[in-house]
Amino acid sequence: MELTDLPYSPGALQPHLSERSVALQHGQHQRACVDQVNARISGTEWEDAPLERIVRESQGALFEAAAQAWNLQFQWQCLRPRGGGDPVGRLADRVKRCFGDAASLRKAFNDAALGLFGAGWAWLVLHPDGSLAVVVTRNAATPLTSHSVPLLACNLWEHAYYLDYQNDRARYLDAWWKAVNWEFAAEQLPG
Repeated sequence: MELTDLPYSPGALQPHLSERSVALQHGQHQRACVDQVNARISGTEWEDAPLERIVRESQGALFEAAAQAWNLQFQWQCLRPRGGGDPVGRLADRVKRCFGDAASLRKAFNDAALGLFGAGWAWLVLHPDGSLAVVVTRNAATPLTSHSVPLLACNLWEHAYYLDYQNDRARYLDAWWKAVNWEFAAEQLPG
């Protein structure tokens, strides 16, 4: 398995996320997860399996490394230079139906993210019944192992925001929303 490239240069998310912070998360943390996965799957039935399958079917240390690698890979697509704003089209319609408006979605997301003690992730997901929801997962856990479709992911591990925002998760979330890639989130909606 290879470390996937960023969909933009490491400095492209500035001023919201610094080049140094993106490089640390991608080049150090994500690379370490990929290396751990590769070490654990070498010579096993998982050796040629796609990352998503490993996440869905593995357990223990392999799951932790694979899920974190997948979460980080997904996260980079959830962000983009000159991102932010509000969703449009079908996604905007679902946000309105499920949350009232984008501001209410952001509040629900931030409240959930700020309420998570310790490391993990905040997600916007699409449930099988067509409703949107905000969920948080601890450590490397991911909605990929559920029946829900992840649309957006926000990394809540301290290393995601310590360099730029020290321990101020609220300031980090404010900056994160300014880089959100709503187009990518909308592309995750089925048909």
